[in-house]
Amino acid sequence: MGLLLLTSMALRAQDQHFSLLDLDPMLFNPAYSGFFEGSQRYGLIYRNQWASVSVPFQTLTATAEWGLARSARNGNGFSAALWATADRAGSLSYGATSISGVVSYFQAIGEGDDLISIAAEAGAGQVGFNPANLDLTDPTETLPQTTAFYPTFGAGVAWFREWNSRLYTKLGLSMRNINQPNISFMQGEDSRLARKWNAYARAEWRYHPQWSIMPVVGYQHQGMYSELIYGADVRWYFDEHPQTYLVFSGGLLMRHADAASLNLAVLWREWTFAFSYDANISRLTRASHTLGSFELGIVYLIGRKDQRRPRALPCPII
Repeated sequence: MGLLLLTSMALRAQDQHFSLLDLDPMLFNPAYSGFFEGSQRYGLIYRNQWASVSVPFQTLTATAEWGLARSARNGNGFSAALWATADRAGSLSYGATSISGVVSYFQAIGEGDDLISIAAEAGAGQVGFNPANLDLTDPTETLPQTTAFYPTFGAGVAWFREWNSRLYTKLGLSMRNINQPNISFMQGEDSRLARKWNAYARAEWRYHPQWSIMPVVGYQHQGMYSELIYGADVRWYFDEHPQTYLVFSGGLLMRHADAASLNLAVLWREWTFAFSYDANISRLTRASHTLGSFELGIVYLIGRKDQRRPRALPCPII
């Protein structure tokens, strides 16, 4: 039973997190859903972590976003999205599978240089493990259950501002697991999934017609865990013609006292291909030999505008 209790304690750990923050930004904040140039966007992210220490933690996430009612005059409107994720870790194949739906509303303010977005999220998840490799103190002991099903709810708000044709900023705040669902494997006992707070700020400064710098800072807090993220990317707009659109991006992201992450991306026409590698700098360095995790991501965009105008960032609303 000792290992089962340890497993129950592990359920208080953080939700999935990614280093590719801007590949599918609604994974960080549901209010970022729908802010892209086009009518639909689909994405996949795969993350592999701690392969050098133990059985690796593997996460696969898929996203889909659709623009709904949108005003051609001022950009106000709605969007809808779905995202699903599954992960597995350890010799017990402990993992979680979840799916969530998001509805967001965005409102232009003043001349349209400011946009406010609010979003609501609802979903369901299941956690479980394979007891085949579980070593119980008493071999005759039976387990009440090896899976737990739970509902979850979230919400977010975001502010976007285009200061001029060279500078764009966005800020966001969100909370997930508002209802703190019970995910205990023990009947009659509680093991609550803690609320998760996210705060995020990103800017892009187009200091040259073909070059820009994109600083970012983010903070996440869930239960007894917290994470501070900061860094910057450099983006090279090689070709902005819609038929041959090609952009290269690279940067360094730091998870304070945890990892240094190298991010690379290529934006080609309707496609985005991204890669991230985390070098571990935490107290696990001796065991991990600085090897942390890697991520692969791909996004496909449908309905991009044929015409572009120079600006700090692509217009998030059509």
